[in-house]
This record gives sequence, structure tokens and C-alpha cells, in this order.
Amino acid sequence: MTDNRNKRTRVAVVTGAGGGVGGRLVHTLAANGWRVLAVVRKDSDVRELDAIDGVQAHLVDLLDAEGIERWTAWVNEHEPDGIDLLANVAAVASVGSIETATADVWDTVLRTNVVAPALLTRGLLPAIRRTRGSIVFVNSGAGERAIPNHAVYASSKHALRALANTIRLEEAGNGVRVGTVYPGQIDTGMLRGIDETLGVEFHGEDYIRPQTVADAIVWIANAPDDVHITNVDLRPRQEVSSSFNV
Repeated sequence: MTDNRNKRTRVAVVTGAGGGVGGRLVHTLAANGWRVLAVVRKDSDVRELDAIDGVQAHLVDLLDAEGIERWTAWVNEHEPDGIDLLANVAAVASVGSIETATADVWDTVLRTNVVAPALLTRGLLPAIRRTRGSIVFVNSGAGERAIPNHAVYASSKHALRALANTIRLEEAGNGVRVGTVYPGQIDTGMLRGIDETLGVEFHGEDYIRPQTVADAIVWIANAPDDVHITNVDLRPRQEVSSSFNV
């Protein structure tokens, strides 16, 4: 099959673009000639990312289902050639025992980590199908196993795993590729906050660099037409997961 992707400027949608992994992914894609629609939640992130050639930042509240629907409709209208990559990177975390998890915590985490990616994917499917593009979900080691004090977060990531695997089956006939990256500990502000909450000393130098995760996403998106990369596990060079079972 002829690879037509190099005949036009490829377009990516990246959520969580103001964070560590999402930010590095936006920079990497733009540096490699992609045009990027960067989804952020702060005005300061809009200003920073709009300054990058090829990047257009958009304020989208991932807790606002109607807002997501309006924005994806706008994308479908303004990107008639389609979307080549949807990278669902945005996530929030909550740590603590199950008895401390309130209804509001469950609602925020599940809506951000599961419902928002589902709605974004649903809304952008017409554009992704036009290019036979790729959808990449950034999951977590918590999406593959149970972790004490992570009931809410792990539940959301297990649900995200089921979502990705189901979309892969449903969209196979449309040529849409669906992949998931399962990183271990990443050197990000979110993980620093988790460590502090659990009383675990933060050693960013021992964790995965955000750029490494971003590169894995680009690798999946750049895969040749004869292959479908489905699940990629990333772990720190020296496994440190045992520190989090406290």
C-alpha cells in the first residue's frame, strides 16, 4: 500500500499539552513538520504553545462534555483533510485509600481520565477515519495491575485500557490504528505530587523522561502501513514500582 502521509502536512491533536509528556510531544511533532492542535486548560499554556511554529493551542475544559462536543465539531469542520493522530495524554491522579475517596474525587478522575478521551475520540472519529490515522492513549502501569492507595486512579486507567482495546476492534474496518503506552514512573510534576502525598522521596533522575514517552508516541504514529502497534510498556531503567506499594 502506498504511504500517502508524506504528501501533505500531517495534523495531530494532543491533549494535556501543557504538561510534561504532552508538552514534549507538541514540541517534537512540530519540530518534525506536523501541524498540532494543542489542548490545554490554562491561558498561560495557550500563549506559550502558540509561539511555536505549526502549533495552535485551544482551551478545552475536559470536564465539560458539551464543550468537548462543540470543539470536536469545530475540528471536523476546519480540518477537512482529517486528523492523523489523536494523542490522549491529559490525566489527573488521586491517591489515598478507598475510604478517603469521595464521590467528587471519583467523578473528577473518571471524567478526566476516561470520559474525556472517549468523547474526544468519538467526536474526532470522522476526521481520523479520513486519514486512516492513529489514536494513542497514554495509560500507566496502574492500568495493568492493582496498586495500594491508587484505587481511583488505577480504576480509571483500567477503564481506559478497556476503552482503547474496544475502539481498536470497532475501528479496525476503518483502518484506524489504536495504540496505548503504559509508562512507569515519569519525571513530572504530577508524580512529584503523588510522591509527596504518599511520603515517598521523589527521585526524578531515576524516572522516565517525558521526552522518552513523547518519542514512543511519535514512533507509534510513524509506524509503516503494514503494522499496528497496540501496547507499549515503558519502565524506568531501574524498576522502582515497589516504592509505591505503601
